[in-house]
Amino acid sequence: MPLQLFEDAFGDWRNANFLGYASDLAYLPEAVAAPKFQELLGMDARLISRDNTQCYVLTNAEHIVLAFRGTEAPTTIDGLKDWLLTDAMNLLIVPEGRLGTDFIAAGVSARFHQGFISALAEIWDPVDEAVAAELKASERPLWITGHSLGGALALLAGWLFVRKFVNVHQIITFGGPMIGNKDAVQAFDSGLKGKIFRYVDPRDPVPQLPTMSLVANEFYHCEQMMCLGEMAQGSFWKNLAVNSVGGVFTGGGVDAAWKHVMDCVGAHSMTTYLTYLKNRLNA
Repeated sequence: MPLQLFEDAFGDWRNANFLGYASDLAYLPEAVAAPKFQELLGMDARLISRDNTQCYVLTNAEHIVLAFRGTEAPTTIDGLKDWLLTDAMNLLIVPEGRLGTDFIAAGVSARFHQGFISALAEIWDPVDEAVAAELKASERPLWITGHSLGGALALLAGWLFVRKFVNVHQIITFGGPMIGNKDAVQAFDSGLKGKIFRYVDPRDPVPQLPTMSLVANEFYHCEQMMCLGEMAQGSFWKNLAVNSVGGVFTGGGVDAAWKHVMDCVGAHSMTTYLTYLKNRLNA
């Protein structure tokens, strides 16, 4: 029997388990994933792919789910290196272009991660059109999910849907990085109050990033963290600081810091998150 979503339950581990599997299957090609989505979750699946950004639109008679794909696999997480530690893709910006107005609505001081905004812009139009068509056919709750980079895109997409007066039911992410500064995430917490749930393994390095400086990092998370496992006591940042000069990553320090991130990459795996969720549900 397929897993189920429970519409009236917020912060429910059963919903996290459902959307965890959706986030995991999102890494598969459409021909392989579609029958698995139907068998495991009871949902029809359609992949939307533009450039380097992908999202599955999942539907049945009761629900609509968007599952954003993250980095391809732990072996290719290296593609996030510049986005999480260095490079212009890691800058906090005021978004411009067609999506800029909606993100500026988060406040004059709100700033967002440039790389994540650019990735979402690649795919936003067809995703928006697909959801609009589904809601026109039948009004249903909209759930949004994703792992790693997919978690960041899920949060940003949720904000855009709210700006379009679409009723986002819940956003559930796994191992997602930070998406913006304090003003940005406070606006998200207010506009999507009680609807955002970030599932985090404390050993996972990605939710503790991005950063370019250990001295004055301006990135923040949305409030509602659902912890999987025991909280660490700052060991990640202590080890990362060894690779910085005055708290700033430069030159070889970037590579050394990233090596430490890669040493912890097993905790970032969606397989690890699903194991935690399964154990929690069986407890």
